[in-house]
This record gives sequence, structure tokens and C-alpha cells, in this order.
Amino acid sequence: MGKGGNLLTATASEMDELRRKNGEMEKAVEEMKKEMLQLWRRTQVAEEAEERLCSQLAELEAESLDEARDYHSRIIFLVNELSRVSSSSSSDLASP
Repeated sequence: MGKGGNLLTATASEMDELRRKNGEMEKAVEEMKKEMLQLWRRTQVAEEAEERLCSQLAELEAESLDEARDYHSRIIFLVNELSRVSSSSSSDLASP
């Protein structure tokens, strides 16, 4: 019984060690799953924020373009007014 008994005892001891390590690894895997879920949630929040920012940026770009067009129209109007006033002033000065 000497060798066989030692082998069974060693095997049972190894099985206990393997069970303990397996339990530790299962806990580690569960912890990793929790971390991955948290990272996934953070990623979702970041993606939603990115979408909102892109939408806001598009709105601001459209608004900026509208304002630039309005300013351009106003400048053209003022240049034409200045030209008209300048022409009428020149004609007033030319006639005695």
C-alpha cells in the first residue's frame, strides 16, 4: 500500500491545489468580466458624447456659414452704398 497510498494522497493533495487555483482563476475571470463591462459602458458613454459633439459641431458650422453669408451680403450692400454716395458727392462737386 506504500506507493499506491502515497500516490493517491499526492493526487488528492494536487486535486485540492488545482481546485483552489481554479477558484482563484474563476474569481479573476469574474473580476475581468466586471472590468470589461465597466469599460464597455464607459465606451458607450464616450461614443454618445462624441455623437452629440459632432452634431453640435455641424450645427455651429452651418450657423457660421449663414453668418458669413450675411456679413458678405452686408459688406456688398455697404460697398454699393459707399460707391453711390461717393458718386453723388462727386457729381455735386462737379456741378457749379
